[in-house]
Amino acid sequence: MLVGKSFPDEARASYLKWLRFYWDFCNKYQYDPYRSESLSWFLHKLVEKRQSEQQQKQAGHSITMFYRMKYNPVASTEASQLANSSGISVRYQPAPVTIVPAGTTETGAKPLTPANQDNSATLDEINQTAYAGPKTGNSWVLVYDSLNSEIKIRHYSPKTLKSYRSWTRHFQAFTQSKDFEALNQKDVVDFLSHLAVVKQVSASSQNQAFNALLFLYKHVLKKEFGEIKGVARAKRRPYIPVVLSREEIDLIVEHLDEPVKLIAKLLYGCGLRLFECLNLRVHCFNFDAGILTIHDGKGKKDRTVPLPQTLVPTLKQQLRKVSEVYEADSKAKFAGTFLPDQLERKYKNAAKEFIWQWFFPAQSLTLLREPQEYKRYPIHESVVQKAIKQAVNHAKITKRASAHSFRHSFASHLLQANYDIRTIQELLGHSDLRTTMIYTHTVQSRTLKQARSPLDF
Repeated sequence: MLVGKSFPDEARASYLKWLRFYWDFCNKYQYDPYRSESLSWFLHKLVEKRQSEQQQKQAGHSITMFYRMKYNPVASTEASQLANSSGISVRYQPAPVTIVPAGTTETGAKPLTPANQDNSATLDEINQTAYAGPKTGNSWVLVYDSLNSEIKIRHYSPKTLKSYRSWTRHFQAFTQSKDFEALNQKDVVDFLSHLAVVKQVSASSQNQAFNALLFLYKHVLKKEFGEIKGVARAKRRPYIPVVLSREEIDLIVEHLDEPVKLIAKLLYGCGLRLFECLNLRVHCFNFDAGILTIHDGKGKKDRTVPLPQTLVPTLKQQLRKVSEVYEADSKAKFAGTFLPDQLERKYKNAAKEFIWQWFFPAQSLTLLREPQEYKRYPIHESVVQKAIKQAVNHAKITKRASAHSFRHSFASHLLQANYDIRTIQELLGHSDLRTTMIYTHTVQSRTLKQARSPLDF
């Protein structure tokens, strides 16, 4: 076909190159190269690769011509020969084409006519003439790839990515792998109602699913989410955090071994989240000023909290242990620790500096497959969670306590000591005061109901 159109040799090689790239793209992401939707995502990938507009048009025209050859009964054999001669392994068989008389339609599809077989036909016209494909059972590989990219661009936490991917998989299963370009608002309404009515999930889980789909539509599918109406909402029940007394906290700590014992004391003494405590590094501690700095907390926010003076001797002892581990790792020529974001590229030697080492390092180094280097992780959260759970059971605490209960106890005990609610909000790192107000339900009310004049105080 390229020869018949008198294409120059240079242009012919470029067209074959784009066809080869397109076929590799479809094989990699498990897309049918004979579907027009695959071309739209291929062009989207070229945009991400920062290909020029001229190259994008040339690639689109190349694949569009291939589509015409496929839907032309005379040229279908030529299409296969073109692919094979270009070194392309054809893994997909073209779907049977139904010949429809001109001027008629079948299942709403526009038939191929000599008018839209001209080389000047647009991509939209080719999309209209291409077969509609299955309504279900489509591949969502590109959706998950785009979701990963959008999450990382915004520097969201790995847990957010894990949660959003999970709800996207549930949504894909509910829609039976419907073509993601055909997803609409009704699919979201039906899915959220299904979670509340059939699955009977909690209100927080349904809200999490809603946020995941909102992100999916807005940033991945590039669609307007619109106002969601008619959704059966899961009933939200008031939640009161589990708060431990000071005696119960001391009893649990007695049943813990180092370094989990020190971790538990920091959780309670500074009101830290578990992941914030485990991600502490050497430079986070300022013993002279008596301040602990939490970097990249929830929402990528930094804050400072007072360092418990009773813990200073134990913290310095832990610092010496970290120094010993660091010296042993340096002799073993380890690759350093893991740095946040792109700091490792910006500061190439920072990963091996002592100030960047974990304050609670894991017991052993981890061998990375690529590039075959040894690095050290912090203590895994599951180690702390299991140890605290066993300590709660051994202490015979009759409350559903966990590692996060130490943070709840920190806020409740400060509130009980008549500390200002705004101060507690800053120490906890809450963006909204309403989040901190939940702790007003965990302490006894001391409100005086007898009316008195301030002059009589």
